[in-house]
Amino acid sequence: MKIRCIILCCLTMLLCACMQEPENGYENTARGNVEALWNIIDKKYCFVEEKGVDWQAVKTEYLGYADSVKTGRELFDLLSQMLDNLHDGHVNIYTDFDVSRNRDWYKGYPEIYNSELVYGPDYLTSSYHVAGGMHYNMIADSLVGLIRYPSFSSGFGVMNMLYVLMYFSDCEGIVLDVRQNGGGSIEYAKSLASTFFSEQRQVGWWSHKTGEGHYDLSKPEMMQIDTTEYKETRWTKPVVVICDRGSYSATNYFVNAMRYADNCTIIGVTTGGGGGMPMSYELPCGWMVRFSSIKMYDKDMVSIEEGINPDVQINSAGTTRDTAIDKAVEIIKLRVESLEKSISLE
Repeated sequence: MKIRCIILCCLTMLLCACMQEPENGYENTARGNVEALWNIIDKKYCFVEEKGVDWQAVKTEYLGYADSVKTGRELFDLLSQMLDNLHDGHVNIYTDFDVSRNRDWYKGYPEIYNSELVYGPDYLTSSYHVAGGMHYNMIADSLVGLIRYPSFSSGFGVMNMLYVLMYFSDCEGIVLDVRQNGGGSIEYAKSLASTFFSEQRQVGWWSHKTGEGHYDLSKPEMMQIDTTEYKETRWTKPVVVICDRGSYSATNYFVNAMRYADNCTIIGVTTGGGGGMPMSYELPCGWMVRFSSIKMYDKDMVSIEEGINPDVQINSAGTTRDTAIDKAVEIIKLRVESLEKSISLE
């Protein structure tokens, strides 16, 4: 029977004083936890090879540090640093006193989001409307609708979407801002994407781990956007999605899906990625490690783990105006002009 170690708030108790051998065969010592964590990632994580990390060398290195660990905090820090080698925001250790998280994947990209501008007088304004998790208003002399969706953890329903589309019914297009949206529910991502598809369409593939080898993955299965429900909530005019490096996880899925939508343009910065679906496993000390065991690809079977490149790159946030939103409005106006010319020539 596994006896979990209680880590006191002061975290000064020696780690070995409160450890018993767990059922999984690894001792509840610093060395045992390093070995268990390494083994879990090596056999169950689906991106070991894609990350380009010499995982065997990582094991050797961190086992070398294990004997100097004395407290729970020191063990947590050691395991967290070990996982940092993967540069994956979906890989975490959960304890009662902290959660490990890696942000290296976020560095080195332009910061193109300024909330003061987005919610300022030229865009959403302080009197923006709220429908579910969406903030929305008309901009550009009421010619364009702007939706700001801060998190896919904030839900919405069919009536929310219907009211938004009715409000924008006279607009020429919609700008959908998912910058700094760190993800949430993939079901909300699918539902929002379906608004901009005229028919059911494939948007990618997924596969899951089937064995202990790094390449042991199931036969890929299709990912599709379903349009069979809520046909009254369809937008067929131009739409521009704005993303940045903070667009992660479920938002990464959403941006990938929107690449295959009708009349859609993606602008901004390469998304943060997170193209896997996480699961959790328990370490000998009772802490939980989260990691991805399901891998997602785009329609061409290219992994989306490292992010989605935009159609149009935006390199700055602007100082007095939001350069991304202004570019989105410009794209919509040009798209409308192009459509009007093609109609007049028929």
